[in-house]
Parts: sequence; structure tokens; C-alpha cells
Amino acid sequence: MRTFNQQFLRLVPSGRKLVIGIPFIWLFLFFMLPFFLVMKISFSEAALSIPPYSEIYTYAEQKFQLLLNIGNYTMLGEDELYLSAYLGSLKVAALSTLMCLVIGFPMAYAITKTGKETQNVLLLLIMMPTWTAILIRVYAWMGILSNNGLLNSFLMWTGLTDHSIEILNTNTAVYIGVVYAYLPFMVLPLYANLVKHDGSLLEAASDLGSSNFNNFWKITVPLAKNGIIAGCMLVF
Repeated sequence: MRTFNQQFLRLVPSGRKLVIGIPFIWLFLFFMLPFFLVMKISFSEAALSIPPYSEIYTYAEQKFQLLLNIGNYTMLGEDELYLSAYLGSLKVAALSTLMCLVIGFPMAYAITKTGKETQNVLLLLIMMPTWTAILIRVYAWMGILSNNGLLNSFLMWTGLTDHSIEILNTNTAVYIGVVYAYLPFMVLPLYANLVKHDGSLLEAASDLGSSNFNNFWKITVPLAKNGIIAGCMLVF
């Protein structure tokens, strides 16, 4: 009986493994499996059957044969419409990631310099927009960026312009929306990394005659490398 209990306890995963395993199982079922299914369809040919595509392999007479069709990928490479849309998406993703990094790094760094209670309040304010559906937030930005919206009204009120500026339905509006939506995903990983930095390193560098800029560029930024990579991966 005692031996059975010991074997059973070995089979039961620890709390840490369970906490890590459940999200991975969830991602595998609802992300990886659909991804592999779409990949299979992309290498298949359309067919009047159920399912409506051909198989990508055959196994007959103890022989395994792949039947990969790259026609779909050839079409993507030859069609300028698909190619320009794909390259445009990469451009938007890259520039938006860069803007989120430029804006998010100072925000995360400033948060780490405040008191603990203030940090909690600021992090809560950063996370609060994510509690609202993205569609509602997009409609709100449409009202702000429209010709008669708050932004144009403010610019004309201050005298910076005497007519409405076309912002909505432009690339500028796209970048504003993307940066606004994904900025929290850049700030939070950066904060989680920066808050762990040892302040004595900066003090020691200053005592040795290093400037604040050198301290930031040669100490803070390299130590924040993992946070930068994590934030860029989440945003991109």
C-alpha cells in the first residue's frame, strides 16, 4: 500500500508543472492543432470531396509518399496584390513595434523609479484599457481622429490649424491604433525586467565618473535585453 502511494505521488505532477502544463495544453489544442490543419490545407489541392482538399501523403504497399502542392505559395509570390499586402503588414508590424519600444521603455523605466504603491496604481492604469473590447476602443478612436473629432477640434481651438486635418482612414491612424492597442504588451515585460535591476550598479558607475547617458546606454539597456526581446515578440 505504501509503495502504491509513493508511485501515485510520483505520477501526480507538482503544482509548478501543473500550472505550466495547463496553458501549454490549451495552446496546443486551440492554436497548434488548427495551425497544423491550415498548413496541411495550404499544401493540398482543392477537391470535390469531404474534406474539400486532397491528401498530402499516401501510404500504399508499405511505401510512404509525400504529395506536397506548392501552387498556393507560388501564387502568393507571383501575385503583386498578395505580396504588397504581406510586405505592408510586415512594415506596419515593424514600425509599430519600434514605436511601442521607444514610447514604452521610458514609461516602464519611470514606473520603476516610483514608490511601490504608485507602481501598482500606474500598472493598473496601463492594464485598464485592455479590459474593454478592442472594437469599442477602435470606435472611440474613430471619434477622436475624425474631421470633426476631439483632436481636430483641439488643434483648431489652439490655432495650430485653421482647417480639419485628414487623419482617419490614413496610415497615421493605423499606427496610432496599433501602438495604442499593443503598448501595454511592451510596457509590462519591460517593467518586469527593469524593476529587478540592482541600483548599486548605476551608483558604482557614477562614482567612477560615468555620465547618466553612459549608465543608461551601457548598463540599463543591456540588462533590459530580455525584456526588450519579450516585448517586441508580443507586439510584433
